[in-house]
Amino acid sequence: MTTLADRPHTALLVVDVQVGVVDGAPERDSVVANIARLVDRARADDVPVVWVQHSDNQLEHGSDAWQYVPELTIDDGEPVVHKNYGDAFEDTDLERVLADRGVGRLIVAGAQTDQCIRSTLHGLVVRGYDAQLVSDAHTTEDLTEWGAPPPEQVIAHTNLYWTHHQAPGRTAGTVRAADVTFA
Repeated sequence: MTTLADRPHTALLVVDVQVGVVDGAPERDSVVANIARLVDRARADDVPVVWVQHSDNQLEHGSDAWQYVPELTIDDGEPVVHKNYGDAFEDTDLERVLADRGVGRLIVAGAQTDQCIRSTLHGLVVRGYDAQLVSDAHTTEDLTEWGAPPPEQVIAHTNLYWTHHQAPGRTAGTVRAADVTFA
């Protein structure tokens, strides 16, 4: 039900599943495995897979930590959007990538739940996209020493509020990886 005209297609958006981002994250292996299965299903259904890759002062472009985890491979022809801010639209070509593919609905998975996932989800809906978060395919690091809740609570809270997120003419919500439909 996207508000974007002539955007009937769905894409899988994989955000920042990079070595240095998910290292030590709760449920890292199961989250990555769920994302890998989603990628395989999207490819089998001829659904675009769009990859997002973050870099900043702590995650240097080209470093080992900056690389995507080895369990996930980016196929030739699949776009990689490089970003330096939480919202994957900020100062990137993500909008063009999605427009070129007629995408108005995104299935979102990746990391970090409380930073790049959250800001990208909100960025999608604000820009008119439908955005569904895969509830068991995102994770975050432990930031409790800086006053954040434990990661499991951050993940649960994000799933809770995104399940009930609403905006006129757009849909949002959560879905388990096993229940994702790309149609």
